[in-house]
Amino acid sequence: MTRETQSQPQAPAPGAAVDRPKSKTLKPLSALWPFMRRYRLTMFGAIAMLLTAAGVTLVLPIASRRVIDLGFSKENAAYIDQYFLALLGVAAALAVATSLRFYLVTRLGERVIADIRKAVYDRMIGMSPEFFETVRTGETLSRLTTDTTVIQSVVGSTASIALRNVLIFFGGLVLMLITSPWLAMLTVAAVPAIVVPIIVLGRRVRTLSRESQDRIADSSALAGETLQAAPIVQAFTYESVARGRFGEAVEASFDAARRRITTRTWLTAIVIFLVFSAIVGMLWIGARSVIDGEMSAGELFQFLLYAVFVAGAVGALSEVWGELQRAAGATERLIELLEAESPIQAPAQPKPPVEPARGALRFDNVTFRYPSRPDDPALEGFSMQVAPGETVALVGPSGAGKTTVFQLLLRFYDPQSGAVLLDGLDLKQMDPEKLRSRFSLVPQEPMIFAASAAENIAFGRPGARRDEIEAAAEAAAAHEFIATLPQGYDTYVGERGVMLSGGQKQRIAIARAILRDAPVLLLDEATSALDAESERLVQQAVERLSEGRTTLVIAHRLATVKRADRIVVLDGGAIASQGPHEALVAEDGLYARLARLQFTA
Repeated sequence: MTRETQSQPQAPAPGAAVDRPKSKTLKPLSALWPFMRRYRLTMFGAIAMLLTAAGVTLVLPIASRRVIDLGFSKENAAYIDQYFLALLGVAAALAVATSLRFYLVTRLGERVIADIRKAVYDRMIGMSPEFFETVRTGETLSRLTTDTTVIQSVVGSTASIALRNVLIFFGGLVLMLITSPWLAMLTVAAVPAIVVPIIVLGRRVRTLSRESQDRIADSSALAGETLQAAPIVQAFTYESVARGRFGEAVEASFDAARRRITTRTWLTAIVIFLVFSAIVGMLWIGARSVIDGEMSAGELFQFLLYAVFVAGAVGALSEVWGELQRAAGATERLIELLEAESPIQAPAQPKPPVEPARGALRFDNVTFRYPSRPDDPALEGFSMQVAPGETVALVGPSGAGKTTVFQLLLRFYDPQSGAVLLDGLDLKQMDPEKLRSRFSLVPQEPMIFAASAAENIAFGRPGARRDEIEAAAEAAAAHEFIATLPQGYDTYVGERGVMLSGGQKQRIAIARAILRDAPVLLLDEATSALDAESERLVQQAVERLSEGRTTLVIAHRLATVKRADRIVVLDGGAIASQGPHEALVAEDGLYARLARLQFTA
């Protein structure tokens, strides 16, 4: 169906930035809860270990204070031994709790991200082609990979680190107040000077993180497009231009990442300097208090440890905050996909396809415009009926609307006015999946998947038996060449079928349609890529396949046209004329001109 390029919606240019709303809060992270709540037990276990590790950490300064205040003398040796044994037990508890927390949160992160990736893919694979007019495939893949990796880091590590440091911050602050209220008050007074840079620079980090992710998506989209078309790129010696464009996209990504890193570097440096300046000041004041007898050396050491814990927690939270903001932006991008609605929806109460299937098709005064070109009708006032079992050839110049007829029959789009009917039932009243099960499609450029020959044929009917697959291949004149492959039907044919010739790919696609055994057959000049001998064999297979089925064929070759029961000539989205070959040639109109210029060529 690719010949009709003028009727195809245009995607955004590769490498072009796509505007997306910016995440200004951490609120988007709440969208992760539906995925996490399935694993409450794992979460509760991780939180329990987190609380244990934080509690054990906060006990350490108390034990250290007792040892210092007790003094290092022979008289107190027995007590000191007990305290150090206790410290060893605390270290063991901390090691167990920390390792279990790591296992549980990492496992949780992997599991949640796997679920998110499946959910996004499940949503995207069901989107109609209209959706992908505005969202590039490369952009979607970037969100499935780059953005989910960012979220995985948060769920599997950063969130745990954040919660641990929050507990240590508040726990340490309370114990600082208990140890020395007035020193603690002085410490708290320094907090605003630390928090303000976090808020101000944190906003800048969030903006730059989103921009960095966008640039990565742009480069991924560009690379995906050019690598998929590598033979064309090389055939037209476009490599240097492609390298230049990709290099520019990568450099733009690097530049955005560099600015994000620079901002985060300044944020880290400022916070660490302010925090430890406050600690030095508190230590100086505390030392004077010990000299004046207002507190013991053990209390000062205990307070200092808690101050270090609190300062470390603030420093860690400053870094974690940037990660959380970045994850919020990534989550927002994924939620956009999860909440996207396909323009083509099944009705609330879909009607089942008519049984038994007859294959009667009708276009009733259909007008359709692609959403990307609302002022350019692809079909206008188009009416056509196809009787059950009839073979109709669609011919016409490029952009006449031939491919659009196939698109509407498969309900990839809905017409703006008029109706398309199958066996007297409006397609809009049917579930798209049930509807499409009534069609077999053989495109002009067949899609071959990175799998075995047998799996590619079975794509037409998953779960088909091997004998059914081989029978379909024989009917499509594909069995002979498949049997000569290294592993026969189990041979891996490569990405996009690179190990096969054009004609072999086409025969695989025809075998796929034969195996599907649907009542309506859609052929987009299925023999155009074949040599003369293969074309004869496949034409015979197509004739057998067409028997008893309604067949619509986009025809570019005279042999195909002449075999049709009726020829419909399209021009400018409307029917110019229709009838048998001889009658249309006698009219000496558009069809006769096409027959002279195109078909006989």
